[in-house]
Amino acid sequence: MTFKQCAERYIKAHRAGWRNAKHAAQWEATLATYAEPIIGGLPVQAIDTAVVMKVLEQEVHDAPDKPAAPLWTARPETAGRLRGRIESILDWARVRGYRDGENPARWRGHLDKLLPARAKVRKVQHHAALPYDELPEFMATLRTHEGVAAGALEFAILTAARTGEVIGARWSEIDLGEKLWTIPPERMKAGKEHRVPLSARAIAILEEMRPLCHVNDGRDEEYPFVFPGGKRGQSLSNMAFLMLLRRMKRDDLTAHGFCSSFRDWAAERTNFPSEVAEMALPHTVSSKVEAAYRRGDLFERRRRLMTAWSTFCGTAKVAARTHDARASM
Repeated sequence: MTFKQCAERYIKAHRAGWRNAKHAAQWEATLATYAEPIIGGLPVQAIDTAVVMKVLEQEVHDAPDKPAAPLWTARPETAGRLRGRIESILDWARVRGYRDGENPARWRGHLDKLLPARAKVRKVQHHAALPYDELPEFMATLRTHEGVAAGALEFAILTAARTGEVIGARWSEIDLGEKLWTIPPERMKAGKEHRVPLSARAIAILEEMRPLCHVNDGRDEEYPFVFPGGKRGQSLSNMAFLMLLRRMKRDDLTAHGFCSSFRDWAAERTNFPSEVAEMALPHTVSSKVEAAYRRGDLFERRRRLMTAWSTFCGTAKVAARTHDARASM
């Protein structure tokens, strides 16, 4: 049995227990990119510490203009997940009788003697956020960009939602009459249903997407995603926001950072209680006291908050870039 064959069987055996298909896809992508080129074809019994170290220390480029660096130091979070996945697969192979001996990918008491802890390799980098007082001008510029990605990013900002929740949004989750987006538990990181009130501008974006998804001619089953990708039946790529921000020459920002912009604005520019703003964000309740207080999801108060947020986001004058200006170039 090769490592690749064991990896495939491990994923197949555990797929039903994982929360969603995306988790399995992440396993497959990480292993295909970093592990299989080096150890995929090796008999699983032949994998030792030296081989595992070769995987974790392979050189990668973080950017075209930067020198190559070992995976463990260049991308510590990815490398840490990769190590853990290799360890799990090798444990599975041992229990199934395909290999014996110690697990060479084990961290505690083994690889921790050879590699620095991830926490010491690089300080945690928070998602780059735009100061909220700069957001209206950013939104005005964003609205001069056409395409699904621009509409999806604006929708993400207006709803304070995560990238994955937005690009995976389906029409079946949208209730235009109630101005409501209900994200099911299986698509939430916290594993709980999340209701999102939709402002007038968010509804307008959805209306702009409808013709692209053919929802008016009875073929919506072929176009289930609110923000469709390039191929029928597929959603927008999870790289779409990154590429859009690059085109806008805003590489200093990340899509998820706009959640921080929203939270700072709510705290500093509104009188809404903090628990209302926290409930608007798609994360778990941070304390048992708050959990007890929030027996409901404060929906009507959140609707007023998101309406105020949408109004604030639209306060800047529209940027000067127009179709006429492009035509004159």
